[in-house]
Amino acid sequence: MQQNYKINSQISAPQVRLIGEDGRQIGIFSKEEALDYALGQGVDLVLIGEKAVPPVAKAIDYKKFVYQQEKKDREAKKSQKASGVKEIRVGGPFAGEADVAARIKRTEEFLTEGYNVRVSIKFTGRQMGRTEFGHRILNQFKVTLGDKARVDREIKMEGRQLTITFASNKQ
Repeated sequence: MQQNYKINSQISAPQVRLIGEDGRQIGIFSKEEALDYALGQGVDLVLIGEKAVPPVAKAIDYKKFVYQQEKKDREAKKSQKASGVKEIRVGGPFAGEADVAARIKRTEEFLTEGYNVRVSIKFTGRQMGRTEFGHRILNQFKVTLGDKARVDREIKMEGRQLTITFASNKQ
């Protein structure tokens, strides 16, 4: 999330609220006085709060400031959970028992990791006439995962897919 900051002579506001390198507020100065202060300290004047009245500028080394912002962004990205919902696709309404058992086991793993899991079965061609086989498989998921998860969204036909969503009991 690269944000472009105005520095030194790029700042157009007549007055700015000046913040020192240590993070303490110095006061409200004209742009020229703030620029003189920053250059006297051997650093840049960086506009960090453009929408504030008066705008907020910080006297800091620009490259160091950009590095710190990028470091904060990386840390924030690490702590985010990529996605709250994982999807498991069953081979079809006529999938074998071993295939279904493997999908149930994988669903259990996702649920223990704290994810919500959407299980879907896709119907093609003449399979649309036999949706009860898909219901049978999804009911098997419900029975097997009964104590490990709760049903977040019941079995529902969405176009050519039959889906059910499980939520982890781990909160």
